[in-house]
Amino acid sequence: MSGTHLRRNPWIALAVLCVAVFLVVVDNTIVNVALPIVSERLHASNAGLQWIVDGYSLPFAGLLLAGAEIADRWGRLRVMNSALVAFALWSVMAATSHSMTQLLVARALMGATAAFIFPATLSLVTVAFDNEEDRAKAFGIWGATAGVAIALGPVAGGYLLNHYWFGSVFLVNVPVAVVALVLTWWYVGESKSPVSRGLDGMGLLLGSVGVSALVFAIIEAPSWGWASPRVLALVGVFLVMSGAFIAVEMGKADPLLDVRLFRRANFSAGAAAIATSFFSLFGFIFYVTQYFQMVRGYSALSSGIHTLPFALVTIVTTPVAALLALRAGSRWVVGAGLVVMGSAMIWFASLPAHVAYFVPVVGAMALFGVGFSLITPSSTAAVMGSLTEAQIGSGAAVNETTRELGGTLGVAVMGSVFASTFAQRITGGFRHAGLSKTLVVQARGSMQAALSTVEHLPVALRASTSAVVQDSFMGAFQRTTVVGGLVAIVVGVVVVAWLPSSPLTRRRRLVVDGSPE
Repeated sequence: MSGTHLRRNPWIALAVLCVAVFLVVVDNTIVNVALPIVSERLHASNAGLQWIVDGYSLPFAGLLLAGAEIADRWGRLRVMNSALVAFALWSVMAATSHSMTQLLVARALMGATAAFIFPATLSLVTVAFDNEEDRAKAFGIWGATAGVAIALGPVAGGYLLNHYWFGSVFLVNVPVAVVALVLTWWYVGESKSPVSRGLDGMGLLLGSVGVSALVFAIIEAPSWGWASPRVLALVGVFLVMSGAFIAVEMGKADPLLDVRLFRRANFSAGAAAIATSFFSLFGFIFYVTQYFQMVRGYSALSSGIHTLPFALVTIVTTPVAALLALRAGSRWVVGAGLVVMGSAMIWFASLPAHVAYFVPVVGAMALFGVGFSLITPSSTAAVMGSLTEAQIGSGAAVNETTRELGGTLGVAVMGSVFASTFAQRITGGFRHAGLSKTLVVQARGSMQAALSTVEHLPVALRASTSAVVQDSFMGAFQRTTVVGGLVAIVVGVVVVAWLPSSPLTRRRRLVVDGSPE
């Protein structure tokens, strides 16, 4: 293999790389518990809150292919460490934000920088382990780190908000980035792709514009109207850009993304499973933290702590799931994971607003964690195990693009379902209470806007309208969670029929003869 592997034990290097993984992934959810504060202080609507999350995820997803290509060409460690420095600088910019505009710009720059960190970590892990079983365990640990980071984001954010100011949820990235920078420099060796390729600027432009147009349309559809000219135009841009991207990549000898890889069942089914798991996960975490705060009345810290069952279960079961897939085959493990994950979401959606936390809520979140754990290592192995060494960087980028794109669409799609349902219920409930059209429009924007509207009403009306707000939130939350659960179940059934059973044996043959079967 090209380049050096690792200066010391690869397991130590894996642990170090997981620090970098944790840093960029935790920023997807660390702001979730701060969303009510942002909504109140910066007067953000539901769409604005979605953009705080997706403003990071969208450039992250859009630039992952470019990040992987540049890392393969210039050196994965060199590119990753340069990006860690930039990530820390943009985090300082976010921490000192005094307006939504500055915050969104900083979040976008952080996401763009993260795209040059994440795929490099997976590429370095892949080339570090020659043994099939060790690599499977490493994928499990790497995947568990990503899942735990998503789950611990609300806890870390809640703790910081409980003790410091809003900007601390971003400033905490700086010392973590410094630690990751020092440790990776010391423990991780450089590596590059054995095949030198030029950067596909046209492919990058078409792919990024297409993805951005789709997510933008989904996020703004509830306020613009699903059939509005602007939404339809953005969807059209997505379709045109996607078609052009496929045509351009098919015609290149050294494409940014070899779309022919999707003809391989291992690759395409694994990517679909990864995208779906993060679609459901990001959408669920986005709203469950708001549910804990706005409906159950938990503080930001308490809200984060109440998401811990998912994180704890993920830590324990993800490495076990990786070994299970080696013996039982990825098809049934991944398919079962998606069905279990979806079923847990539907179970959660059936619970009353103030149901007891222990047993019902903990049980649903633990089951959700088990399902997620079954998916991540097996799907990653399916994607990476179908590639030659020269395709590792591109494969890592696809693996991460599907994660980020799935997560971005999860917040966008489930957010749109929530926003549409919430606005509809608020409109009916407030009008029934005899409130003016102006107050109704003001309350439709978000849960925080609705609660603020209630505070300005006569005392006699507050109790009934507060109940309307809570019922509207719960109705929207439950419908949104069911949508995410059904998507996971449907894809799980498809994966069982589509995904070959033993992707890791395929990897062994690819490494030996250097070409696909």
